[in-house]
Amino acid sequence: MNSPEAPALTGALAQQLAELKRGAQDILTEPDLCKKLVRGRPMVVKAGFDPTAPDLHLGHTVLINKMRQFQQFGHEVVFLIGDFTGMIGDPTGRNITRPRLTPDEIKANAITYEKQVFKILDGEKTRVDFNSRWFSPMGAAGLIEIAAKYTVARMIERDDFTKRFRANQPIALHEFLYPLVQGYDSVALKADVELGGTDQKFNLLVGRSLQEHYGQEPQVVLTVPLLEGLDGVQKMSKSLGNYVGIAEDADTQFGKLMSISDTLMWRYFELLSFRPLADIAQLQRAVTEGRNPRDVKFELAEEIVARFHDRAAATQARENFIARFSQKTLPTDLPLQHVCATDADGIKLAAALREAGLAASNGEAHRKITEGAVRVDGAKITDREARLAANAEHILQLGPRRFARVRISPPK
Repeated sequence: MNSPEAPALTGALAQQLAELKRGAQDILTEPDLCKKLVRGRPMVVKAGFDPTAPDLHLGHTVLINKMRQFQQFGHEVVFLIGDFTGMIGDPTGRNITRPRLTPDEIKANAITYEKQVFKILDGEKTRVDFNSRWFSPMGAAGLIEIAAKYTVARMIERDDFTKRFRANQPIALHEFLYPLVQGYDSVALKADVELGGTDQKFNLLVGRSLQEHYGQEPQVVLTVPLLEGLDGVQKMSKSLGNYVGIAEDADTQFGKLMSISDTLMWRYFELLSFRPLADIAQLQRAVTEGRNPRDVKFELAEEIVARFHDRAAATQARENFIARFSQKTLPTDLPLQHVCATDADGIKLAAALREAGLAASNGEAHRKITEGAVRVDGAKITDREARLAANAEHILQLGPRRFARVRISPPK
């Protein structure tokens, strides 16, 4: 059904393809995408979100940013909320069966999702849909029909299923339904393109297979990488404490972004910034020629903070950050303490507070973090799971007058 030869794109279409490929990990297949582009009609571009966690962070926005690109090029973007699949539970990356959500939990999380994504997407041009629209009336007979179009052998090829099967860990039958249900979403929407993280590649390819079974032209699968968190090692995750939440206040967002390494900054520019690639290349040349990387990082932090707040808030956050350091709101003459990281991911903030003598125990440190009494480099941290990366130096603050300057050494 698919020709391996891609039509040659020129002019605006070539520019569009280059921008759509920006930051993409896989395009399966690029010739198919080119053929869809030259037709000249808007493509239906689908991205599915299970409303399992209502608070989004910058890692989630890599995919939403790609949706925005398609939207700006005039394509129809479908923000699909998997209220039906959410009741199954996505097994991706899991070594145990994921707990299923209740309908009330799904509804509450979905509402929160919509409010947050429209900070990036154009709400008037975004089609929000729910896959319960076609699955709820389908019934058991319909699900059996879908299941008949895929084999157990193909399903068990999925990496996390294979690992659990070999380790004699249980796999519930309903988990096999998840990739099929997600794949059928593409059939129901007649999707031309489906977007997802690299960890969703198997599920997205199931969609291509099912579309062929139902006589449709298979969708193009475009995957985006999983964004590294502030530590530059693990993927951004709230559970690891290395995240920037899009609902966090401007000062916290700005301070966290300024804490990333000069190397990681370019990764964030590529995946998070809306600047043209030519502008980013020019910034890289300027740093190579001697411009202070901190000044470039200011531009990145301001852009992202303005996106989720506004330009005035971003400017104020920058001024507040400079005041904390340049105007010595934070003490700079503190003795340097060395704190050893517990593993390759660094050390939990609570443990660092204890090691630095600012808290008598992890329990006290957790309590102070929850109360909002702890700051790192002037930015308030309220996440008990927050971590400090190895090979980094920070000023820790507990309350208005207690400070410690620490360097996180690599684990022994």
